Amino acid sequence: MKKFFNYINSEVLVKAASLNLANISLRILAGILISKFIAVYIGPQGMALIGNLRNFMSGLQSLSISGLYKGVVKFVSQVKNDSVELTKTLSTVFYLGFFSSTFLAFLCYYNAQFINDIIFSSNYRYTYIIKTLAIILPFYALNMFTFSIMNGFSKHKYLLLINVLGQVLGLLVTLILIYQENIDGALIAIVITPALNLLITIVGIAFRRSLMSFVKITQISLSVLKKLSPYMIMALVSAIAIPIVMIIIRNYLIDEVGIKAAGHWTAMTRVSDYYLMFINSLTALYILPRFSEINSKRDFRKEVFSFYKSIMPAFLVLLLIIYLSRSLLINILFTEDFRPVEDLFGYQILGDIARVLSMVIAYQFLAKKMFAHFLILEVFLFIMMYFSSIYLIDEFGLQGAVMGHCLSYFMYFGIILLLFSSSLFGVLTEDGIEGY
Repeated sequence: MKKFFNYINSEVLVKAASLNLANISLRILAGILISKFIAVYIGPQGMALIGNLRNFMSGLQSLSISGLYKGVVKFVSQVKNDSVELTKTLSTVFYLGFFSSTFLAFLCYYNAQFINDIIFSSNYRYTYIIKTLAIILPFYALNMFTFSIMNGFSKHKYLLLINVLGQVLGLLVTLILIYQENIDGALIAIVITPALNLLITIVGIAFRRSLMSFVKITQISLSVLKKLSPYMIMALVSAIAIPIVMIIIRNYLIDEVGIKAAGHWTAMTRVSDYYLMFINSLTALYILPRFSEINSKRDFRKEVFSFYKSIMPAFLVLLLIIYLSRSLLINILFTEDFRPVEDLFGYQILGDIARVLSMVIAYQFLAKKMFAHFLILEVFLFIMMYFSSIYLIDEFGLQGAVMGHCLSYFMYFGIILLLFSSSLFGVLTEDGIEGY
Protein backbone atom coordinates (compact mmCIF):
# COMPACT_ATOMS: atom_id res chain seq x y z
CA MET A 1 0.00 0.00 0.00
CA LYS A 2 3.03 2.25 0.51
CA LYS A 3 3.59 2.14 -3.26
CA PHE A 4 0.05 3.37 -3.81
CA PHE A 5 0.48 6.47 -1.66
CA ASN A 6 3.97 7.12 -3.04
CA TYR A 7 2.51 7.07 -6.53
CA ILE A 8 -0.28 9.42 -5.53
CA ASN A 9 2.13 11.83 -3.84
CA SER A 10 4.93 11.77 -6.42
CA GLU A 11 3.13 11.40 -9.75
CA VAL A 12 -0.61 11.86 -9.58
CA LEU A 13 -0.73 14.95 -7.40
CA VAL A 14 2.13 16.63 -9.21
CA LYS A 15 1.09 15.84 -12.78
CA ALA A 16 -2.64 15.30 -12.90
CA ALA A 17 -4.50 15.39 -9.61
CA SER A 18 -4.57 19.17 -9.40
CA LEU A 19 -6.22 19.28 -12.81
CA ASN A 20 -8.70 16.54 -11.97
CA LEU A 21 -9.48 17.81 -8.48
CA ALA A 22 -10.08 21.36 -9.69
CA ASN A 23 -12.11 20.19 -12.66
CA ILE A 24 -14.22 17.74 -10.66
CA SER A 25 -14.79 20.23 -7.84
CA LEU A 26 -15.95 22.83 -10.33
CA ARG A 27 -18.18 20.31 -12.09
CA ILE A 28 -19.80 19.30 -8.82
CA LEU A 29 -20.32 22.91 -7.72
CA ALA A 30 -21.70 23.82 -11.14
CA GLY A 31 -23.91 20.73 -11.10
CA ILE A 32 -25.32 21.61 -7.68
CA LEU A 33 -26.16 25.16 -8.74
CA ILE A 34 -27.68 24.02 -12.04
CA SER A 35 -29.69 21.29 -10.31
CA LYS A 36 -31.07 23.87 -7.89
CA PHE A 37 -32.05 26.23 -10.70
CA ILE A 38 -33.71 23.40 -12.61
CA ALA A 39 -35.60 22.33 -9.48
CA VAL A 40 -36.79 25.87 -8.71
CA TYR A 41 -37.59 27.16 -12.20
CA ILE A 42 -38.53 23.98 -14.07
CA GLY A 43 -39.36 21.14 -11.67
CA PRO A 44 -39.29 17.32 -11.97
CA GLN A 45 -40.85 17.37 -15.46
CA GLY A 46 -38.04 19.49 -16.82
CA MET A 47 -35.45 17.37 -15.00
CA ALA A 48 -36.70 14.31 -16.92
CA LEU A 49 -36.52 16.00 -20.33
CA ILE A 50 -33.10 17.44 -19.57
CA GLY A 51 -31.92 13.98 -18.49
CA ASN A 52 -32.90 12.51 -21.86
CA LEU A 53 -31.17 15.29 -23.77
CA ARG A 54 -28.00 14.88 -21.70
CA ASN A 55 -27.95 11.12 -22.30
CA PHE A 56 -28.53 11.58 -26.03
CA MET A 57 -25.78 14.19 -26.23
CA SER A 58 -23.38 11.96 -24.32
CA GLY A 59 -23.77 9.10 -26.77
CA LEU A 60 -23.72 11.40 -29.80
CA GLN A 61 -20.59 13.19 -28.65
CA SER A 62 -18.79 9.89 -28.10
CA LEU A 63 -19.76 8.84 -31.62
CA SER A 64 -18.57 12.17 -33.02
CA ILE A 65 -15.05 11.56 -31.71
CA SER A 66 -15.31 7.82 -32.41
CA GLY A 67 -14.50 7.02 -28.77
CA LEU A 68 -10.92 8.11 -29.39
CA TYR A 69 -10.22 10.51 -26.50
CA LYS A 70 -8.28 8.19 -24.18
CA GLY A 71 -6.56 6.42 -27.04
CA VAL A 72 -5.35 9.72 -28.51
CA VAL A 73 -3.99 10.88 -25.14
CA LYS A 74 -2.01 7.66 -24.80
CA PHE A 75 -0.63 7.56 -28.35
CA VAL A 76 0.27 11.27 -28.52
CA SER A 77 2.20 10.94 -25.27
CA GLN A 78 4.10 7.97 -26.76
CA VAL A 79 5.01 9.53 -30.13
CA LYS A 80 5.31 13.23 -29.28
CA ASN A 81 9.06 13.15 -29.91
CA ASP A 82 8.75 11.28 -33.22
CA SER A 83 7.62 13.77 -35.87
CA VAL A 84 6.73 11.07 -38.44
CA GLU A 85 4.50 9.06 -36.10
CA LEU A 86 3.09 12.23 -34.56
CA THR A 87 2.07 13.47 -38.02
CA LYS A 88 0.33 10.17 -38.77
CA THR A 89 -1.44 10.09 -35.41
CA LEU A 90 -2.67 13.69 -35.44
CA SER A 91 -3.72 13.53 -39.10
CA THR A 92 -5.62 10.28 -38.64
CA VAL A 93 -7.56 11.28 -35.55
CA PHE A 94 -8.28 14.81 -36.78
CA TYR A 95 -9.79 13.77 -40.09
CA LEU A 96 -11.57 10.76 -38.60
CA GLY A 97 -13.20 13.08 -36.07
CA PHE A 98 -13.95 15.67 -38.73
CA PHE A 99 -15.69 13.23 -41.07
CA SER A 100 -17.58 11.33 -38.34
CA SER A 101 -18.82 14.47 -36.57
CA THR A 102 -19.83 16.12 -39.85
CA PHE A 103 -21.73 13.00 -40.96
CA LEU A 104 -23.53 12.78 -37.61
CA ALA A 105 -24.32 16.50 -37.73
CA PHE A 106 -26.08 16.13 -41.10
CA LEU A 107 -27.85 12.99 -39.89
CA CYS A 108 -29.20 14.73 -36.78
CA TYR A 109 -30.14 17.95 -38.56
CA TYR A 110 -32.25 16.27 -41.21
CA ASN A 111 -33.84 13.81 -38.76
CA ALA A 112 -34.50 16.30 -35.98
CA GLN A 113 -38.21 15.51 -35.73
CA PHE A 114 -37.60 11.78 -35.47
CA ILE A 115 -34.97 12.31 -32.73
CA ASN A 116 -37.30 14.74 -30.94
CA ASP A 117 -40.02 12.08 -30.78
CA ILE A 118 -37.57 9.58 -29.28
CA ILE A 119 -36.00 11.70 -26.55
CA PHE A 120 -38.81 14.18 -25.84
CA SER A 121 -41.87 12.30 -27.24
CA SER A 122 -44.24 13.73 -29.83
CA ASN A 123 -45.91 15.83 -27.12
CA TYR A 124 -42.97 18.25 -27.14
CA ARG A 125 -41.59 20.30 -30.00
CA TYR A 126 -37.86 20.79 -29.53
CA THR A 127 -36.63 20.06 -33.02
CA TYR A 128 -34.77 23.38 -33.00
CA ILE A 129 -32.74 22.07 -30.06
CA ILE A 130 -31.71 19.00 -32.07
CA LYS A 131 -30.79 21.14 -35.08
CA THR A 132 -28.73 23.46 -32.88
CA LEU A 133 -26.97 20.42 -31.43
CA ALA A 134 -26.22 19.16 -34.93
CA ILE A 135 -24.62 22.46 -35.93
CA ILE A 136 -22.46 22.57 -32.81
CA LEU A 137 -21.41 18.90 -32.84
CA PRO A 138 -18.29 19.33 -35.04
CA PHE A 139 -17.10 22.09 -32.70
CA TYR A 140 -17.40 19.69 -29.77
CA ALA A 141 -15.34 17.08 -31.63
CA LEU A 142 -12.64 19.66 -32.42
CA ASN A 143 -12.59 20.74 -28.78
CA MET A 144 -12.18 17.19 -27.48
CA PHE A 145 -9.40 16.34 -29.93
CA THR A 146 -7.58 19.52 -29.00
CA PHE A 147 -7.93 18.56 -25.35
CA SER A 148 -6.62 15.06 -25.99
CA ILE A 149 -3.58 16.39 -27.88
CA MET A 150 -2.74 18.90 -25.14
CA ASN A 151 -3.23 16.15 -22.56
CA GLY A 152 -0.88 13.90 -24.52
CA PHE A 153 1.74 16.67 -24.46
CA SER A 154 1.20 17.00 -20.67
CA LYS A 155 0.04 20.61 -20.90
CA HIS A 156 -1.65 20.36 -17.52
CA LYS A 157 -1.48 24.08 -16.69
CA TYR A 158 -3.20 25.05 -19.93
CA LEU A 159 -5.80 22.33 -19.43
CA LEU A 160 -6.45 23.45 -15.87
CA LEU A 161 -6.93 27.06 -16.95
CA ILE A 162 -9.16 26.08 -19.88
CA ASN A 163 -11.27 23.82 -17.65
CA VAL A 164 -11.72 26.50 -15.02
CA LEU A 165 -12.71 29.18 -17.54
CA GLY A 166 -14.94 26.78 -19.45
CA GLN A 167 -16.76 25.62 -16.33
CA VAL A 168 -17.32 29.17 -15.08
CA LEU A 169 -18.51 30.46 -18.45
CA GLY A 170 -20.76 27.45 -19.00
CA LEU A 171 -22.25 27.80 -15.53
CA LEU A 172 -23.04 31.50 -15.95
CA VAL A 173 -24.62 31.00 -19.37
CA THR A 174 -26.68 28.06 -18.12
CA LEU A 175 -28.00 29.84 -15.04
CA ILE A 176 -28.92 32.96 -17.03
CA LEU A 177 -30.74 30.94 -19.69
CA ILE A 178 -32.64 28.84 -17.14
CA TYR A 179 -33.66 31.99 -15.27
CA GLN A 180 -34.87 33.73 -18.42
CA GLU A 181 -36.23 30.87 -20.55
CA ASN A 182 -36.89 28.03 -18.08
CA ILE A 183 -36.90 24.62 -19.81
CA ASP A 184 -36.01 26.05 -23.23
CA GLY A 185 -33.09 27.91 -21.71
CA ALA A 186 -31.82 24.79 -19.97
CA LEU A 187 -31.97 22.74 -23.17
CA ILE A 188 -30.25 25.44 -25.21
CA ALA A 189 -27.53 25.80 -22.57
CA ILE A 190 -26.80 22.06 -22.67
CA VAL A 191 -26.14 22.06 -26.41
CA ILE A 192 -24.22 25.34 -26.76
CA THR A 193 -21.82 24.93 -23.83
CA PRO A 194 -19.35 22.76 -25.83
CA ALA A 195 -19.06 25.53 -28.44
CA LEU A 196 -18.32 28.06 -25.70
CA ASN A 197 -15.56 25.79 -24.38
CA LEU A 198 -14.02 25.63 -27.84
CA LEU A 199 -13.56 29.42 -27.87
CA ILE A 200 -11.47 29.15 -24.72
CA THR A 201 -9.58 26.11 -25.99
CA ILE A 202 -8.57 27.97 -29.16
CA VAL A 203 -6.83 30.54 -26.98
CA GLY A 204 -5.04 27.71 -25.20
CA ILE A 205 -3.66 26.17 -28.40
CA ALA A 206 -2.61 29.53 -29.84
CA PHE A 207 0.76 28.88 -28.22
CA ARG A 208 1.11 25.59 -30.10
CA ARG A 209 0.15 26.63 -33.62
CA SER A 210 3.05 24.57 -34.92
CA LEU A 211 0.96 21.47 -34.26
CA MET A 212 -1.25 22.33 -37.24
CA SER A 213 1.68 21.58 -39.53
CA PHE A 214 1.44 17.96 -38.41
CA VAL A 215 -2.17 17.63 -39.63
CA LYS A 216 -2.14 16.52 -43.27
CA ILE A 217 -4.83 14.57 -45.10
CA THR A 218 -2.15 12.71 -47.04
CA GLN A 219 -0.74 11.33 -43.76
CA ILE A 220 -3.88 9.45 -42.68
CA SER A 221 -2.61 6.06 -41.53
CA LEU A 222 -4.53 2.77 -41.40
CA SER A 223 -1.91 1.38 -39.02
CA VAL A 224 -2.63 4.15 -36.50
CA LEU A 225 -6.34 3.53 -36.92
CA LYS A 226 -5.78 -0.18 -36.32
CA LYS A 227 -3.87 0.55 -33.10
CA LEU A 228 -6.62 2.89 -31.90
CA SER A 229 -9.53 0.65 -32.91
CA PRO A 230 -9.68 -1.45 -29.70
CA TYR A 231 -9.92 1.72 -27.62
CA MET A 232 -12.56 3.04 -30.02
CA ILE A 233 -14.70 -0.07 -29.73
CA MET A 234 -14.52 -0.33 -25.94
CA ALA A 235 -15.17 3.37 -25.41
CA LEU A 236 -18.07 3.43 -27.84
CA VAL A 237 -19.81 0.38 -26.35
CA SER A 238 -19.93 1.96 -22.89
CA ALA A 239 -20.48 5.52 -24.08
CA ILE A 240 -23.40 4.65 -26.35
CA ALA A 241 -25.07 1.75 -24.53
CA ILE A 242 -25.41 3.50 -21.17
CA PRO A 243 -27.21 6.60 -22.57
CA ILE A 244 -29.51 4.42 -24.68
CA VAL A 245 -30.49 2.28 -21.69
CA MET A 246 -31.01 5.38 -19.55
CA ILE A 247 -33.27 6.98 -22.17
CA ILE A 248 -35.31 3.78 -22.55
CA ILE A 249 -35.77 3.41 -18.78
CA ARG A 250 -36.67 7.09 -18.39
CA ASN A 251 -39.20 6.94 -21.21
CA TYR A 252 -40.70 3.81 -19.67
CA LEU A 253 -41.04 5.62 -16.35
CA ILE A 254 -42.73 8.54 -18.13
CA ASP A 255 -45.23 6.21 -19.81
CA GLU A 256 -45.94 3.92 -16.87
CA VAL A 257 -45.46 6.04 -13.73
CA GLY A 258 -45.39 9.64 -14.92
CA ILE A 259 -42.98 12.32 -16.01
CA LYS A 260 -42.52 13.56 -12.43
CA ALA A 261 -41.32 10.10 -11.39
CA ALA A 262 -38.85 10.13 -14.30
CA GLY A 263 -37.60 13.50 -13.06
CA HIS A 264 -37.14 12.12 -9.55
CA TRP A 265 -35.10 9.19 -10.88
CA THR A 266 -33.00 11.58 -12.97
CA ALA A 267 -32.33 13.69 -9.88
CA MET A 268 -31.13 10.57 -8.03
CA THR A 269 -28.75 9.65 -10.86
CA ARG A 270 -27.34 13.19 -10.82
CA VAL A 271 -26.56 12.90 -7.09
CA SER A 272 -24.91 9.55 -7.78
CA ASP A 273 -22.79 11.09 -10.54
CA TYR A 274 -21.54 13.76 -8.14
CA TYR A 275 -20.09 11.41 -5.52
CA LEU A 276 -18.79 8.91 -8.09
CA MET A 277 -16.71 11.56 -9.87
CA PHE A 278 -13.91 11.46 -7.30
CA ILE A 279 -13.64 7.67 -7.09
CA ASN A 280 -13.78 7.33 -10.89
CA SER A 281 -10.99 9.87 -11.29
CA LEU A 282 -8.82 8.18 -8.67
CA THR A 283 -9.18 4.72 -10.21
CA ALA A 284 -8.45 6.05 -13.71
CA LEU A 285 -5.34 7.88 -12.47
CA TYR A 286 -3.86 4.98 -10.49
CA ILE A 287 -5.47 1.60 -11.19
CA LEU A 288 -5.27 1.55 -15.00
CA PRO A 289 -1.59 2.58 -15.31
CA ARG A 290 -0.65 0.33 -12.39
CA PHE A 291 -2.42 -2.71 -13.88
CA SER A 292 -0.60 -2.05 -17.16
CA GLU A 293 2.72 -2.45 -15.33
CA ILE A 294 2.11 -5.63 -13.34
CA ASN A 295 2.49 -9.10 -14.85
CA SER A 296 1.77 -11.53 -12.02
CA LYS A 297 -1.35 -12.71 -10.25
CA ARG A 298 0.32 -11.95 -6.93
CA ASP A 299 0.75 -8.25 -7.76
CA PHE A 300 -2.73 -8.06 -9.27
CA ARG A 301 -4.30 -9.49 -6.11
CA LYS A 302 -2.20 -7.18 -3.94
CA GLU A 303 -3.26 -4.05 -5.83
CA VAL A 304 -6.97 -4.93 -5.84
CA PHE A 305 -7.17 -5.71 -2.13
CA SER A 306 -4.93 -2.77 -1.22
CA PHE A 307 -7.36 -0.46 -2.98
CA TYR A 308 -10.29 -2.13 -1.24
CA LYS A 309 -8.65 -1.79 2.18
CA SER A 310 -7.42 1.78 1.79
CA ILE A 311 -9.99 3.59 -0.36
CA MET A 312 -13.26 1.68 0.03
CA PRO A 313 -13.66 2.25 3.81
CA ALA A 314 -13.47 6.02 3.30
CA PHE A 315 -15.85 5.77 0.34
CA LEU A 316 -18.31 3.71 2.40
CA VAL A 317 -18.21 6.26 5.21
CA LEU A 318 -18.94 9.00 2.68
CA LEU A 319 -21.90 7.04 1.30
CA LEU A 320 -23.23 6.42 4.82
CA ILE A 321 -23.08 10.16 5.54
CA ILE A 322 -24.86 10.88 2.25
CA TYR A 323 -27.57 8.34 3.06
CA LEU A 324 -28.15 9.66 6.57
CA SER A 325 -28.24 13.27 5.36
CA ARG A 326 -30.35 12.58 2.25
CA SER A 327 -33.22 14.73 3.50
CA LEU A 328 -30.89 17.71 3.95
CA LEU A 329 -29.32 17.06 0.55
CA ILE A 330 -32.69 17.23 -1.15
CA ASN A 331 -33.33 20.58 0.53
CA ILE A 332 -29.97 21.87 -0.69
CA LEU A 333 -29.97 20.42 -4.21
CA PHE A 334 -33.64 20.47 -5.09
CA THR A 335 -37.05 21.50 -3.72
CA GLU A 336 -39.96 19.87 -1.90
CA ASP A 337 -41.26 18.62 -5.25
CA PHE A 338 -38.30 16.24 -5.23
CA ARG A 339 -39.03 14.75 -1.80
CA PRO A 340 -39.77 11.25 -3.28
CA VAL A 341 -36.06 11.08 -4.25
CA GLU A 342 -35.35 10.45 -0.55
CA ASP A 343 -36.70 6.89 -0.92
CA LEU A 344 -34.34 6.10 -3.80
CA PHE A 345 -31.00 6.59 -2.04
CA GLY A 346 -30.75 3.12 -0.47
CA TYR A 347 -30.78 0.95 -3.58
CA GLN A 348 -28.86 3.53 -5.63
CA ILE A 349 -26.01 3.62 -3.10
CA LEU A 350 -25.89 -0.19 -2.80
CA GLY A 351 -25.69 -0.45 -6.58
CA ASP A 352 -22.94 2.15 -6.71
CA ILE A 353 -20.90 0.22 -4.12
CA ALA A 354 -21.05 -2.88 -6.32
CA ARG A 355 -20.24 -0.69 -9.32
CA VAL A 356 -17.02 0.63 -7.76
CA LEU A 357 -15.97 -2.79 -6.44
CA SER A 358 -16.34 -4.32 -9.89
CA MET A 359 -14.86 -1.32 -11.71
CA VAL A 360 -11.54 -1.69 -9.88
CA ILE A 361 -11.15 -5.30 -11.07
CA ALA A 362 -12.60 -4.62 -14.52
CA TYR A 363 -9.80 -2.15 -15.28
CA GLN A 364 -7.71 -5.27 -15.86
CA PHE A 365 -9.67 -5.81 -19.09
CA LEU A 366 -8.38 -2.49 -20.38
CA ALA A 367 -4.87 -2.79 -18.98
CA LYS A 368 -4.28 -6.23 -20.53
CA LYS A 369 -6.36 -5.60 -23.67
CA MET A 370 -8.90 -8.32 -22.83
CA PHE A 371 -11.32 -6.75 -25.30
CA ALA A 372 -13.65 -9.73 -25.81
CA HIS A 373 -14.20 -10.16 -22.07
CA PHE A 374 -14.86 -6.46 -21.68
CA LEU A 375 -17.37 -6.23 -24.52
CA ILE A 376 -19.32 -9.35 -23.51
CA LEU A 377 -19.62 -8.23 -19.90
CA GLU A 378 -20.58 -4.68 -20.82
CA VAL A 379 -23.32 -5.90 -23.15
CA PHE A 380 -24.55 -8.26 -20.43
CA LEU A 381 -24.66 -5.40 -17.94
CA PHE A 382 -26.74 -3.17 -20.21
CA ILE A 383 -29.16 -5.95 -21.15
CA MET A 384 -29.54 -6.90 -17.49
CA MET A 385 -30.08 -3.28 -16.50
CA TYR A 386 -32.78 -2.86 -19.13
CA PHE A 387 -34.79 -6.00 -18.36
CA SER A 388 -34.45 -5.83 -14.58
CA SER A 389 -35.43 -2.15 -14.47
CA ILE A 390 -38.47 -2.64 -16.70
CA TYR A 391 -39.65 -5.65 -14.70
CA LEU A 392 -39.08 -4.01 -11.31
CA ILE A 393 -40.73 -0.74 -12.40
CA ASP A 394 -43.83 -2.78 -13.27
CA GLU A 395 -43.71 -4.37 -9.82
CA PHE A 396 -42.60 -1.48 -7.58
CA GLY A 397 -43.06 1.70 -9.58
CA LEU A 398 -40.39 4.40 -9.36
CA GLN A 399 -38.28 2.51 -6.83
CA GLY A 400 -37.97 -0.33 -9.34
CA ALA A 401 -35.60 1.80 -11.43
CA VAL A 402 -32.98 2.00 -8.66
CA MET A 403 -33.64 -1.62 -7.68
CA GLY A 404 -32.78 -2.62 -11.26
CA HIS A 405 -29.58 -0.57 -11.03
CA CYS A 406 -28.63 -2.31 -7.79
CA LEU A 407 -29.42 -5.83 -9.04
CA SER A 408 -27.55 -5.31 -12.32
CA TYR A 409 -24.31 -4.17 -10.72
CA PHE A 410 -24.35 -6.89 -8.06
CA MET A 411 -24.73 -9.51 -10.78
CA TYR A 412 -21.98 -7.80 -12.78
CA PHE A 413 -19.71 -7.83 -9.72
CA GLY A 414 -20.46 -11.51 -9.15
CA ILE A 415 -19.46 -12.42 -12.69
CA ILE A 416 -16.28 -10.33 -12.40
CA LEU A 417 -15.35 -12.25 -9.24
CA LEU A 418 -15.94 -15.57 -11.00
CA LEU A 419 -13.76 -14.57 -13.96
CA PHE A 420 -10.89 -13.49 -11.73
CA SER A 421 -11.44 -16.03 -8.94
CA SER A 422 -8.13 -17.83 -9.50
CA SER A 423 -6.21 -14.56 -9.33
CA LEU A 424 -8.04 -13.17 -6.31
CA PHE A 425 -8.71 -16.29 -4.25
CA GLY A 426 -6.72 -19.18 -5.77
CA VAL A 427 -3.24 -20.52 -5.09
CA LEU A 428 -0.71 -17.82 -5.91
CA THR A 429 1.87 -18.39 -8.61
CA GLU A 430 4.17 -16.16 -10.59
CA ASP A 431 2.43 -16.94 -13.90
CA GLY A 432 1.52 -14.09 -16.24
CA ILE A 433 -1.83 -12.54 -15.61
CA GLU A 434 -3.02 -12.45 -19.24
CA GLY A 435 -5.48 -14.94 -20.66
CA TYR A 436 -8.23 -15.05 -18.01
